[in-house]
Amino acid sequence: MKQLDEILNTALTWELSDMTLSNRKNNGEIQKIKVRPVVIKDQLVFQAAQYTKTQVFHKNIEEGRVKAWAQELIQNEFKQTQIRTGDREYTILSGKKGNITVKERKVTECRKTDRTDLAHNRKKMYILPEGTPVPFLVDLGVMTAEGKIVRSKYDKYRQINRFLEFIQDILPELPKDRTLTMIDFGCGKSYLTFAIYYYLNILMGYSVKMIGLDLKSDVIRHCNDLKDKYGYDKLEFIHGDIADFEGAESVDMVVTLHACDTATDHALYKAIRWNAKVILSVPCCQHELNGQIKNDVLAPVLHYGLLKERMAALMTDGLRGQLLEVMGYRTQLLEFIDMEHTPKNILIRAVKSGPVRGRDSKELAAYEACAEAIHGNLTLYRLLFSDLEEGRNRI
Repeated sequence: MKQLDEILNTALTWELSDMTLSNRKNNGEIQKIKVRPVVIKDQLVFQAAQYTKTQVFHKNIEEGRVKAWAQELIQNEFKQTQIRTGDREYTILSGKKGNITVKERKVTECRKTDRTDLAHNRKKMYILPEGTPVPFLVDLGVMTAEGKIVRSKYDKYRQINRFLEFIQDILPELPKDRTLTMIDFGCGKSYLTFAIYYYLNILMGYSVKMIGLDLKSDVIRHCNDLKDKYGYDKLEFIHGDIADFEGAESVDMVVTLHACDTATDHALYKAIRWNAKVILSVPCCQHELNGQIKNDVLAPVLHYGLLKERMAALMTDGLRGQLLEVMGYRTQLLEFIDMEHTPKNILIRAVKSGPVRGRDSKELAAYEACAEAIHGNLTLYRLLFSDLEEGRNRI
């Protein structure tokens, strides 16, 4: 065991060329695993491609956890492991009782892994990588049956992966010891709903109950047919309106992608009432404030319709972010995807981090001063503070 420990200490660094675990000991679904180092957001992680008989699933393992993860698999799950690192190649054979035999040889033509190579790989690496068929992406027309991205759907493919990166960032905020409830409001054709469920349930091993809600009944029927086809038994699509939805008592994460105008406000309000741990929202069509915004000092700018529309959109999302801060959320406004791909490119990411600040807080005073200056009266504000006026205690 000491020899295995030393090999893994040496091999599991950015200099690893490749590691392959094969020849399964038991009847597990994963038949083979290939591991390589990648750099994501300047952090070294190890990407494991896990092969079943028909598919490949990818997961990223943090540098601090990869050694224990690999040791467990080598001793208990796979009979053979090949490791190449630097000028050495190791063949590790594991017996039924976990006893280890190691063969080592020097490689004359070794491939040196460079940190710049890893950074280059990072630029082209997606959570749902091209070349690996994902059933729902094939059926929804994003991928071919061979895993190639359909040219006209490449922006959609990038958008899905970008959203999954935001979810990857907040995983430490979500408990893994119970089933999580998540809702995608205004799910549409449900590219994102399927992707979130697939990523969390299948790739990352979380137990997730997910609901997609939309007003289009034909789309909902189609999505339910697809989820039945894939056997996604904890995924459900419901026909309905965001403002009227009462189908859950508590929710851990609320997602909205391009919910139009005040539909975003109703989604954020629902999330706050549920005390949702995470909110991810990409708003669009901020007509409400566009019809209200007025300021004598800004009149020369607001005179131009295009600029007024853009300012109203930015001010709306900034004020929504401030209200989330008032409600105890640590809030960021982030670029969702490049402007060249979609002008609707701001994502509101909010993580519950403290108590509601309430009526006398400086955060709410700042919100109200800004809203008054531009004659803004947002739906989210009215929903939240009508609750307070009626004596409700849930926010």
